Amino acid sequence: MHICIHRGAQEIGGSCVELESQGQRLILDLGLPLDAEKNDIKYLPEIPGLDGQDSSLSGILISHPHVDHFGLLAHISEDIPVGMGAAARRILRAAKPFMPGKWPAPEKGWDYGSEVPFEIGPFTITPYLVDHSAYDAYALLIEAEETRLFYSGDFRAHGRKGKLFDRMIANSPQNIDIMLLEGSSLGRLDDDKQFPTESDIEARFEKAFRDATGLAMVHCSSQNIDRVVSAMRASKRTGRKLVIDLYTAIILEATGNLNIPQSDWDDVVLMVPQSQRVKILKNAWFDLLKQHSRNRIFRDEINATPEKFTLLFRPLYQGDLTRGECLEGASFIYSQWEGYWERGEYDGVKDWLQKHGIEKQSIHTSGHASPVDLKRFVKALNPGKVVPIHTFQPEQYGKLYPKVEMHGDGEWWCA
Repeated sequence: MHICIHRGAQEIGGSCVELESQGQRLILDLGLPLDAEKNDIKYLPEIPGLDGQDSSLSGILISHPHVDHFGLLAHISEDIPVGMGAAARRILRAAKPFMPGKWPAPEKGWDYGSEVPFEIGPFTITPYLVDHSAYDAYALLIEAEETRLFYSGDFRAHGRKGKLFDRMIANSPQNIDIMLLEGSSLGRLDDDKQFPTESDIEARFEKAFRDATGLAMVHCSSQNIDRVVSAMRASKRTGRKLVIDLYTAIILEATGNLNIPQSDWDDVVLMVPQSQRVKILKNAWFDLLKQHSRNRIFRDEINATPEKFTLLFRPLYQGDLTRGECLEGASFIYSQWEGYWERGEYDGVKDWLQKHGIEKQSIHTSGHASPVDLKRFVKALNPGKVVPIHTFQPEQYGKLYPKVEMHGDGEWWCA
């Protein structure tokens, strides 16, 4: 098996790995770099066959539905089959009408089943469902020519699916020759520290909601299902209802998991912001709206009793909340990566908060494993060698793991 990390050997995001065996090739992830100004074709790695004209490219395997792992699918031929989790595929399909530009939602390809192997040419692939902030995320074991390569994708041990990490530790695949291991937390967290658990986040939400005298707002991704669940559970315990928009409603539905909050739950309400009402009218999405309108409310109801609601905040709500005078005593919790805030992506939200005298609180935890858990993971799988990927600190791997082998972007090597 021949291997090339096209992007990710020394950066977080934009991950892309190419494998070759017996003249056939697979790509693992095709992500947009985190520092990309927009999803532009100029970021596409120079890999033969992305136009669908080279039969040696057998397919692309996506580890999980975060744009830094799948975003550049927007610029390839739709004839190339793409593997991913079935729920992840549904989520991308559901999100597409709401997204600007060319949003990828591949239809053709393989749907993963955890620990269910399948074959693509000379490759045998076994996906492993993992705990991550993206729903339906997988690590991938790939076998070819008597070589066993394990691609970790992105994972953690402290989320709502932490038992998946424990299961991997207890029943890990063995005889791994090469592990491509993410190291997002290296350099961001001391080697002996742990990130807060999702249960910790839920407890902090609950305290913040109790302290809030008006509307509680939580700014998080609608696709961070663990975080939506935390907001829902904390809201219920503090006598609040969770307010979602139509986009969030369809994402929750797309998971196919009825144990996850849905728009028809008694403790969930739908409030459609003006920009979405315009989109609904323009695209005649009346049946879609009706499907999620069982518990629909309007801003005057929030204005009347703001202390009874938690809003899953999106920036498009700003005008509605201002016009509805819903902000007396309001609190705002930022629950995403701080990098988005610091590099100016939410400057409009920042100005809006300052205008209304609302302070930003930050309550968040990482979607990635701590160094402690990374070390446990490597020890359990005991690979022949660890190759850094999805990290800004590849030089730190040697402090945590034996048998580290570093490879640069664009370098081909033989397993």
